[in-house]
Amino acid sequence: MPMTQDACGLDLTTSSDDAAAAWDSAMAGSLEHRLVAAEHVKQALEADPDFVMALSMRAAMLSQIGSTAVHGKIAETLAHASACANRATPREKMHVAALELWLAGNQCKACAIWQEIIDRWPADILALRLHHNGSFWTGNAKGLLRAPQGVLKAIGEKGPNVNFVKGMVAFGLEENGDYGGAEKFGRQAMEANGNDLWALHAVAHVLEMQCRHDEGRTLLSQPFGAWSDRNPFKDHLWWHSALFALEQGDTPRVLELYDAEIRVDETGFYLDVQNAASLLKRLELTGVEVGTRWEELADLAVSRKGDHVMPFTDIHFMLALTGAKRLEAARSYLVSLKDFARTGENDAAAVMRSVGVKLCEGLLAHGEGRHGDAADILYALREKLAPLGASHAQRDVFAQIIIDVVMRAGQNDRARALLTEREALRPGSNWVRGRLESLS
Repeated sequence: MPMTQDACGLDLTTSSDDAAAAWDSAMAGSLEHRLVAAEHVKQALEADPDFVMALSMRAAMLSQIGSTAVHGKIAETLAHASACANRATPREKMHVAALELWLAGNQCKACAIWQEIIDRWPADILALRLHHNGSFWTGNAKGLLRAPQGVLKAIGEKGPNVNFVKGMVAFGLEENGDYGGAEKFGRQAMEANGNDLWALHAVAHVLEMQCRHDEGRTLLSQPFGAWSDRNPFKDHLWWHSALFALEQGDTPRVLELYDAEIRVDETGFYLDVQNAASLLKRLELTGVEVGTRWEELADLAVSRKGDHVMPFTDIHFMLALTGAKRLEAARSYLVSLKDFARTGENDAAAVMRSVGVKLCEGLLAHGEGRHGDAADILYALREKLAPLGASHAQRDVFAQIIIDVVMRAGQNDRARALLTEREALRPGSNWVRGRLESLS
């Protein structure tokens, strides 16, 4: 089979120069979270319908929807890729194999293949991105750092996509507690390319963890409508902007951000669900009335019962149902989660068995006003939540809920200990200070 090469010098099994050019455009757009990336994948497949790497990217993009509703399309795409893979390179075959594992819910095994790809072909930025994403959603903080660090060492300062790699190094450093190193690499990547939203995101995380809220608001001071050409990841940056405003007590700004940029649209994209439910819960924990904003999330949760792909999303649906006081629907959703945990054979089901079901039981108890039960359940889970995936900042909503519920249960010694620990990790937090004062 005739071959060409991509912009990184990696072999592509296609004889179509147009397909290869569209592939390069798709990869460049994907690195900047641009909506047009999907159109470039379509163009690549129009030029060469059997182009294995374009089929792989299409499957990867579909998998990012995070719903079983698209599993049929992913399976069809991967079946096509697999049928063409006998003519493909070993690297391309490995991409197909990894995505087949991902579709089956074997995320850790998929990440192992992507790691092998970048070990052998460190310029493969798609493999690195997919490994980074997989590490993120499986709670593998060390993998978030080790993989991009290894690629950076292998390709050097002048290697292909080096600044995007630095952005991933930055986020890995942040999630492993090296905030100084994370900010250095993140700002280097941002200076090289102001369109690198992942690097911007890494720096925002540093400022969040260090309670540098004024700087955070300045960093994310774009006008509404900014990044309109980007995929839904942009909404997560608005969520970060809202966190800075919330910590400063600027609740009108938080609600404005929610209504303009964070609210879930008709697609019900999983990251939007997480952003919205988490922010509404944080607002309520500060005593802010959120009106009817829970309702649309609760409606979506009811419609997604049984659609279990990402434990972190499932738990945010439970937040939505309890937030909207739809307690009967929340109990039904919990039954669905228990069924999935009992019968599922993939990584998500294992996480639900180990921590997800118990966490949702605690959230339901909290929603039902059984604060003593909720406190005992949730307090016992406080150091066991990493397998749910996501970032420290995203999982922090559960830490806040735990503090809230132990206070409501009158367990002041526990509350004081948790708040003192939190103050040491986040010095200068107004949220912590206010609650410590209420206990004194």
